[in-house]
Amino acid sequence: MSGTQGGGAPGGGLLVAGTTSDAGKSVVTAGICRWLSRKGVSVAPFKAQNMSLNSFVTRDGAEIGRAQAMQAAAARVEPSALMNPVLLKPGSDRSSQVVLLGKPVGELSARGYHAGRQESLLGTVTECLAELRRTHDAVICEGAGSPAEINLRRTDIVNLGLARAARLPVVVVGDIDRGGVFASFFGTTALLSEADQRLVAGYLVNKFRGDVTLLEPGLQMLRGLTGRPAMGVLPYAHGLGIDEEDGLRVSLRGAVRESVVAPPHGADILRVAVAAVPLMSNFTDVDALAAEPGVVVRFVDRPEELADADLVVVPGTRGTVRALAWLRERGLAAAIARRAAEGRPVLGICGGFQMLGERIEDEVESRAGTVEGLGLLPVRVRFAVHKTLARPVGEALGEPVEGYEIHHGVAELLDGADEPFLDGCRVGSVWGTHWHGSLESDGFRRAFLRRVADAAGRAFVPAPDTSFGELREEQLDRLGDLIEEHADTDALLRLIENGVPDGLPFVPPGAPPQPPGPSLPSPAAATETTSSEAAATKASFPPPRPDHHHRAHHTAGGTQA
Repeated sequence: MSGTQGGGAPGGGLLVAGTTSDAGKSVVTAGICRWLSRKGVSVAPFKAQNMSLNSFVTRDGAEIGRAQAMQAAAARVEPSALMNPVLLKPGSDRSSQVVLLGKPVGELSARGYHAGRQESLLGTVTECLAELRRTHDAVICEGAGSPAEINLRRTDIVNLGLARAARLPVVVVGDIDRGGVFASFFGTTALLSEADQRLVAGYLVNKFRGDVTLLEPGLQMLRGLTGRPAMGVLPYAHGLGIDEEDGLRVSLRGAVRESVVAPPHGADILRVAVAAVPLMSNFTDVDALAAEPGVVVRFVDRPEELADADLVVVPGTRGTVRALAWLRERGLAAAIARRAAEGRPVLGICGGFQMLGERIEDEVESRAGTVEGLGLLPVRVRFAVHKTLARPVGEALGEPVEGYEIHHGVAELLDGADEPFLDGCRVGSVWGTHWHGSLESDGFRRAFLRRVADAAGRAFVPAPDTSFGELREEQLDRLGDLIEEHADTDALLRLIENGVPDGLPFVPPGAPPQPPGPSLPSPAAATETTSSEAAATKASFPPPRPDHHHRAHHTAGGTQA
């Protein structure tokens, strides 16, 4: 497999499923994308439906899961809405904002989504996947959660529902570091229907520590029980630092990275405390800080944990008013205000910026009306119905900088700021901006850290040669190495090119009978999107703006969500 699809026959495909959430689907998908890209294969990632507060904005203004943007970088293609057609952004335990083809189309409860809306999106999902397969040699799809969630199978569009509709072979990833991986592989397979089982071609063991020869008898027994091979044993890799989907990759009060970075360039270190607000979004904003030698980043939830911090970051959130109340209930709001009065650095990003302002008027997200902010920046915020999605570029602190914006809150800057700061402002040692990702701009990050060190009285000097982009590329290459060195790449290529092998046996008992109710179209009916399916999707969800819908299907030879 090599070269680039010319728009003729559809390219190959593969679905990476997992025995559980956080089994490693995202990183395995990225690793396969990087491995194929290094072989000269035109490859794209795809995730039909993603639930995440960690999102990204494409160059044409579409919001997608940040994990898919990372996978697009691994594949060396421009991310787009085709790669993640449905993004769910939780706003509470029971409801989410639905983002369709990169644009928000409404809020739905989990019951409402699974009880009738989800299956109407299968036509849109398969259309996006088909477009990617027409323009790429291969598309590596990522599942969600577990394919054996029998209560959700009837309306599934991201695991076996997608695999059957698009006739994709499936590899199941299991996290052996959690224990019980053989039971998980067997149980996952045995809880699938006979038709679904015919697509499950093999297994990948992830996060293995120790001597792999000790695992081989178990792998042989698993093949005897299921008739399916293990297609690799991937070792536990420390400190990958790759963008996650569903939550913090570390415990609440832990360092962002597991790896040991270089010693500080100067005589001192900088300690960064990130307030772990509810519904935190885009916590990856602080990854670039953690990549700096001598910068220690922690997530905290108690005011006393701010005492030794040189910089406090109030991050973005899907619930600004709720997070503001949480800061006050925890005593963190008062601690942050004391810091500001003492001239100690505070940075607010997106929702955090809004909380630092004087007043928030919210009839959209929380519908709480007018709420007083922390009053540390001369800013008033009004929540708009339409979400701002942008990729701004500019200059700050004498350095070029770029980022991305995802917010409903519109900030009005009042008099009283000491200086502008990106789209926001600075007062004393308090900074605020809506821009996510700005700290990934190396020169700007170093300039900002010098300002923080001066205000904190630290003899910290940023390293002159830290390149966040190069570090990310190194991490993606490590993922490619994991696949190339520890997976059965010949077997993976056969699956991608030729599909599911014949003769895979049924593992009893199979899926239990489904309760009565609407079901997804049959595989034959769902392979091609018909005009009636498209109409059904538009009836269930308001369509994105026509200009974006057109671009999402025709940009850069392939897109992602």
